[in-house]
Amino acid sequence: MKVISHYGSIASQQFDGEVVKGVTGRIAIGQQDGAPNFCMRIFTIAPGGYTPRHSHDWEHEILVHSGSGQVLKEGEWADVTSGSVVFIPGNEEHQFRNNSDGDLVFACLIPKGAPEL
Repeated sequence: MKVISHYGSIASQQFDGEVVKGVTGRIAIGQQDGAPNFCMRIFTIAPGGYTPRHSHDWEHEILVHSGSGQVLKEGEWADVTSGSVVFIPGNEEHQFRNNSDGDLVFACLIPKGAPEL
């Protein structure tokens, strides 16, 4: 069993460039923890930041922990805020962006075999 008192204590990786801006990623639970089926990642998007616009074979299950922003859904931007739940099926183009003044933080689950970060 793994218990972490706060996700902020997990080692992070920064992503900042043309395709992705102002994103911090953390692997909360993954292969190194012996998780055989899923990986839980925590992402923080700074104000004005965004994830890459992309699609892939696997699905995502997402819980917005805090803040607010938007997710690209079927070519349209949908608002998300603390408590929002998002399901992204495989092969659907998607992207998150933070159009607010505070951090957008969300947990993202992916299946085994997908890149953890």
